[in-house]
Formats: sequence, C-alpha cells, structure tokens
Amino acid sequence: MGKKDDKHPKPGTVEQAVLAAVRKSGHSGITSQQLALQLGYKEKNQRYLVYDALEALQEKAQLKTGKKGRYHSTKQRDEAEGTIDIIASGAGYVRLGVATGKSTEDVFVHGSDTGMALHGDRVEVRISGGKGNRLEGKVLRVIERRRTEFVGVVHKHQGRLILVSDDQKVQKPFLIPSADENGAKEGDKAIVGLGEWKDGRDMPRAFVKRILGRAGEHNVEMHAILAEFGLPLEFPESVIQASKEMPDGCTPDEIKKRRDVRNIPTLTIDPDDAKDLDDALSLRKLESGNWEVGVHIADVSHYVRPNTVLDMEAAARATSVYLVDRVVPMLPEKLSNDLCSLHADSDKLSFSAIFELDEDAMIKGEWFGRTIMRSQQRFAYADAQAIIDAKAPADVKFKSEVLTLHKLAQVLRKSRMANGALEIGGNEVKFKLDEKGAPLSVYEKVMGSANWLIEEFMLLANKRVAAWVGTLKKGGVHPFVYRIHDTPDPEKVEQLRSLAKSFGHTLTATAEEDLPHAINRLLQEIKGSEEENIIKQITIRTMAKAIYSTDNIGHYGLGFEHYTHFTSPIRRYPDLLVHRAMAHYLAHGKPLDKETLETSCVHSSQQEKRA
Repeated sequence: MGKKDDKHPKPGTVEQAVLAAVRKSGHSGITSQQLALQLGYKEKNQRYLVYDALEALQEKAQLKTGKKGRYHSTKQRDEAEGTIDIIASGAGYVRLGVATGKSTEDVFVHGSDTGMALHGDRVEVRISGGKGNRLEGKVLRVIERRRTEFVGVVHKHQGRLILVSDDQKVQKPFLIPSADENGAKEGDKAIVGLGEWKDGRDMPRAFVKRILGRAGEHNVEMHAILAEFGLPLEFPESVIQASKEMPDGCTPDEIKKRRDVRNIPTLTIDPDDAKDLDDALSLRKLESGNWEVGVHIADVSHYVRPNTVLDMEAAARATSVYLVDRVVPMLPEKLSNDLCSLHADSDKLSFSAIFELDEDAMIKGEWFGRTIMRSQQRFAYADAQAIIDAKAPADVKFKSEVLTLHKLAQVLRKSRMANGALEIGGNEVKFKLDEKGAPLSVYEKVMGSANWLIEEFMLLANKRVAAWVGTLKKGGVHPFVYRIHDTPDPEKVEQLRSLAKSFGHTLTATAEEDLPHAINRLLQEIKGSEEENIIKQITIRTMAKAIYSTDNIGHYGLGFEHYTHFTSPIRRYPDLLVHRAMAHYLAHGKPLDKETLETSCVHSSQQEKRA
C-alpha cells in the first residue's frame, strides 16, 4: 500500500485499531499521544485521525476516560462474540462481528484455550491482553455449532473406536461409545453425529449415523466429499416418486397457451456428454432483413410448482454440484435428463427470450414468454467449432445458422469488451477417468468460439430479462432476483498493482470507471508469460464474489447495469425463481414479496459457494 493510503485510512479502520490498542492496555489505560505513536501516526496532521476515533468510540460507549487523560474500555471484562477459525497448530482466531457483517479485529486463542469450540463455531470469547498488535483471548462457551455431523475414518484406540475427521481443521478425534457404533469397524469411512461433550480436555463423544464403506474406495471417498460439505447423497424417496409420477406437459391444451416456435430452425450446442440440456438457439431471417434469434430455456417452472416436495428439495439444494466423475443434480433424473432437457427431435415446453437483431447485433425488438419448441439438431462444442473453423463437411446441417450466430456473437462480444467487461478467462482442468473412476490423464478444457457463441446469447438474454423487469411501473417497484457483482476492494487492487509491478507490468487506470479496461490491458500484456497464471489468480481474488440479491447494484465484472440468471433452471434454483417471477409479471401480477425472494437469494448464494 502506498504512502497516500497510509495517511488516509478508512475511519472505521482507525476506530478498530484504536479500540484494540485500548483493550490491550488493560486497567492502566492509554493516552491519546501513546495511541498515536503506537499506531504509527507520528505527524501532527495525522493525530486528528486518533482524536476522531476516540470521540466516535466514546459516543458509542465503547471507551471512557480515566485519570491523567487515559482511555479505558467500558467493559469490566471484555467479552465478545465471533466465529472461530482453527489453524494447523490447534490454536484459533476468533473473527469478531461476523454475525452483523461488521468486520472487526481478530482475537488469537491458544490451543489450550479453545475449550469445546470446533472450527467455524460461533463462540463467546473473553479478550485479555496480547503481544504487539495482537489481541488474545479465551473461549468461554459455544453459542452455535457450525455443524454437528462429521465425516472421517474409524480407528481403534486403546480398545475403543474413535473417528478422525477428514476436515483437518477439526483436530479433536471423536470417541464412539460401544452402544453407538452401529456396526462400524476399524477402517470404515463413516458419518457421525456430535454427542455429549462436557469438558474441552476430553474427547467429544459421537454416534455413528451412517457407514459409507471402506476408506480409500473411490465411490466411498466421493460420497465422503459430499457428506463433508453437507451436500446430499441421494434424493428422498418421496421426491423420486413425485418425479416418476410427473406427466409430460406437452398436451394439446398446454400448447394452445403458448407461442409455437417448433418450425423455426433450432439447435443446441453442449458438451458431448451433457444430459441436462437447458438452452437452445433458433435463427431465422425476417422480411425486414433483420435476424430473429430465439433463446429458448427449459420451462422447469411448469413442472416444479411452488411448495411441492420437488420444489422444496430443489430449493434446499439450490444448485447442481459437479464433481470430477459425477453430477449431484438439483432435480431428479426424470426431470433433469428427460422431461425438461431440450433433446433433439422432441417437443419441449420452454420459456423464451426472442430478439430481433440487425446485422450489427443491435436490438430492434424483443419478446419474452412461454413457448413450445423443438430442437432439430444437437451439436457438441467440437462439431460447432469445426463449422466455425471451416473444417466441417460442406453439406453439414445448420451450417449457415451456426455461422450467422457466430458472426452476431462476435459483434456482441466486441461491444461488451468496449463497454468495460472484464476478460479474465482461464481454461478449466478436466480429468480422464477409467471405468473404475481412477484418473488416467489431466487435460485443459479450452474455451473456443463455439463456447463464446452460446455464452454471448445467454448473457444477452440474462441482461435483457433483468432490464425488462426494471421497466415495469404499475404497482411500484417489482422485486426480482438479480445476479449482482460489487466493485473490487481498493486495497486488493493495490496488492494486484504491486504484484504486477514486481513482474515489470503496470496496472494504470485514469479514472475509477476505467479500471476494467486497465485490468484487461494487463491481462493482454501477460499472455503467454511465466507469470500469467499467478497474476490471473490474484486478479480473480481481487474481484468481489457475485451473489444473488433482490437489490440490483449491477454486475461490475460484466459491465452490465441489469443482470440476472434466466438460462439454467435445471441446475440453478434462482433461475427457476426468475421464470416464476417473469410469468407472474407477464400476467400483470402484483409486486412479489421482496423479503421472501431475498431469503431464497441468500440461501442460494451460500449453497453456490459451498458447491
């Protein structure tokens, strides 16, 4: 961080530092002059930062003045709540203020003082002194457990069974009383529930809830990974049964209610092994000379109705999870791979965003609504790429449609980049497995023009759907599910700038709104260099995490004022909520309940992070 930043830190940061220093001073207290020197504010014109912080903390009743101008903490015994993070040594740090979202300083807790706290628990800690700038404390009690189920390997210890957690941050082994073994044997991988634990010096007791199989076996370890992160291993029987009983929705009565786009040339482009085909594209030339591009998305909302067992299970999962050798789907196979999947040569219910574009990909008209569609051609990405690269046979079907869509997508992409979209990129690492699931080789999944073709039209649909909701006026603001992405943390941008400089590169932006262009210039500059990957990784960490929210602040990374997720309702619950909200608003329904939607947004964001 440069000198300018040191001289002008955020007020809240100074308050935190001052409060921490006063707490550490204990009963003797500390003067404002001592505080300024301790915090490194030696110049006179910097002292006001300390004075302002002291005044603010007194107003908040967190500090009080004593004899000889000394400041003291208002709490006789400094106790606070926070979330504990256990480190490799067995000690921990309690992050204060996490429940309210207000980050304050960390409190170091020696391994002998963690009590009955496990990694991630919300705890009450007594803050004592500390060394240097570090606060130290002792865990008094556990307020809330982050988890009560643990996955690990069963071992024998002094004639008794114990379970050692797979999570290295859970360092205490669990003692399994003989009455709670439930058939577990040494060498089993199992899930246990936390039982009685009265003294932090003892091993916590646990009971075996489920035996996954023998540790080390491939399928057992994959199930262990799912269980470790609280992800479902299978669907409840009631959900499976409900999906089996679900009829095909393409009935004559239902088709009459929808716009029929079955006769328009329509295709899908997906990975060759994909089974859940969310999206399809249609293309035809209009009499005006413009192009009609249809983005057709599986109409999951027709099948998964609110408050049904299927809906409750999908809401709880919130997302499909992709592991190296399998998918843990959000919806049962009957829906995800059959009824809702847009397979070629079959009529499918869809929710569509249909655009009229000129040759410069400018939008001349748009329509949103429920449709009945039929894909006439399924392409793997490699097949579509071969057409784009002029390596496909001359008589290949839908060649002209793919090339036209590619041309329009290139224009859309160029326009996005010009408007400040970030282009971090990066290829995905994939594994080739044998029939037993053992890895044979590792390869990079390269994003080509065919991938970007699909990407651009999905982005267009997501952007325009979100913008359309913003145009609805009757009845006031219409709550909706947005995909938002905040601006990056200035301190992290400075760290990225310093890293780039150490490699001889520059990250210079003339104004705040020019930062995305500056980052793109840096990424272009490092292409092919040895430092490309590390700078890319730090660039990604500099960015905020995109989340779901009913408060639309725009999407910084994409450079969009309005953005949502509309295009993958088979594998993302927020997309299903978007479809329901659209159908409601298209039918001139009243504004939806914001609080209910926000609760789903928060849960979906958490589940996405876990996945």
